[in-house]
Amino acid sequence: MRLSRFILFITLTCCMAACMPAPHYQDQKAIPGNAWNYNYKPKFTFTITDSTAQYQPYFIIRHTQAYPYNNIWMWMYIKTPGDTTATKARINIDLAEASGRWLGRGMGEIYEQRMPISLGDSVNLNRPGTYEVTLEQNMRINPLPDVLHVGLRVEKATLRKK
Repeated sequence: MRLSRFILFITLTCCMAACMPAPHYQDQKAIPGNAWNYNYKPKFTFTITDSTAQYQPYFIIRHTQAYPYNNIWMWMYIKTPGDTTATKARINIDLAEASGRWLGRGMGEIYEQRMPISLGDSVNLNRPGTYEVTLEQNMRINPLPDVLHVGLRVEKATLRKK
């Protein structure tokens, strides 16, 4: 009886995982010494070939429970195909509720969060070619403690029917 329940659990888990869409791109960079210094600017490079699709970028962060703030301010530099300079955008990502409860998934003292990034009207991920995204922490403290990893995820956006 226990074996059949275990097999059913594994089968359902595999089926549920298969239903989740795979990202178009995802990468994470470890923060040296778990303290994000202004000088450390992780770069992410990805290619888009389908110009008819819409894409949604997400910021990924892994931090400890000791992270001293409920948000993170960053500079995001986005270089689109054919451009020689990057567009610079200041982004604020909430990491905790006003009550102090972390928004991300937690396991022990480590929390991970994936938040959609709004790039506004200035940048669209709809031209075919190679994109470069660079992240720079922009908090008042340097280095920013208790940040373990940061990353970028790009998913094909699903259009909702009205």
